Amino acid sequence: MSAEITKFLYKTCTKFARLCAFWGLPMSWRVANTCAERKFGSATRKQIIMFLADKASDDGSGIWCSKGTIQRHTELGETTVKRTVREFLKEGILVETGARTCKNGFTVVYRIDLAKVDALEPTAKPEIETGSTVAPVQSGPGTGATVAGVPGPPRPPNHPKTIHKPPTRMREAAVDEKVEKILSAYPPDRLRGKAACFAQIEEAMKEGIAPKDLLQAVQAYATDSAGFTRSKVCFSDNWFQSRRWQAYVEKQAEDREKATALQADHHTRLACWISDRSPMCKHITGTQVTALLASKLVNEAQIQAAGLRS
Repeated sequence: MSAEITKFLYKTCTKFARLCAFWGLPMSWRVANTCAERKFGSATRKQIIMFLADKASDDGSGIWCSKGTIQRHTELGETTVKRTVREFLKEGILVETGARTCKNGFTVVYRIDLAKVDALEPTAKPEIETGSTVAPVQSGPGTGATVAGVPGPPRPPNHPKTIHKPPTRMREAAVDEKVEKILSAYPPDRLRGKAACFAQIEEAMKEGIAPKDLLQAVQAYATDSAGFTRSKVCFSDNWFQSRRWQAYVEKQAEDREKATALQADHHTRLACWISDRSPMCKHITGTQVTALLASKLVNEAQIQAAGLRS
């Protein structure tokens, strides 16, 4: 290839990349491939990160799409999308880098931290390897015949390692037990359509909603509606179908975030007392000292200098 052609292709690709950045189009498969080769903890998290990766540039930056856009394209619930994005931000997998104006005000711009992604557990290697063989002769029995150097099926269809086992009864029983526990917390005189309720609860859990959060949501509704006229209390099948639990789950997440922020502020204040060897240190408990050391806000030398013991 001549130098002129190489230069022309380089300029063309550079212009295309800039246009992609301007219009928010995916510019390479690098980030998507990197994310595809790592485990993110659930199918929901993987689905969202892959959607964001498709919007990223080579270094993971330049992702600007609203949570509503993510929801529409992934067909996941609004609560699920918001919660998952918050988790990614806390874990450092996503980083907020700015904002861009849009018709609804502004959209946050994100960057995928590729170093954080690389540190995640890789996806399991497939049992059946692909590619050409070096020698046309198979080395072991039962691995398939070769014709003209082309490998045959690695294993027969009924080979024990080829057959995918269905979920065990123990696993199914564990899921059923969680679902039953959640439903049993609902006001008993307004229970209706048990099978429909089960299906809705299982669907919510597949979206990534923690069983304990669903249980707390049901318990909170039971408490809130305890003094209602019974006709005002929603039947259970309608309650789960209309996702009435969603507001309670969101409130729980907000309360946890507030509690975490308050605890962090409190620990920061205690750390300042210790650093300054304030007389207020006498009010710091052993449990708080342990928490401060665990959070690395102070060290052992500072604890001892302040007259405290770990």
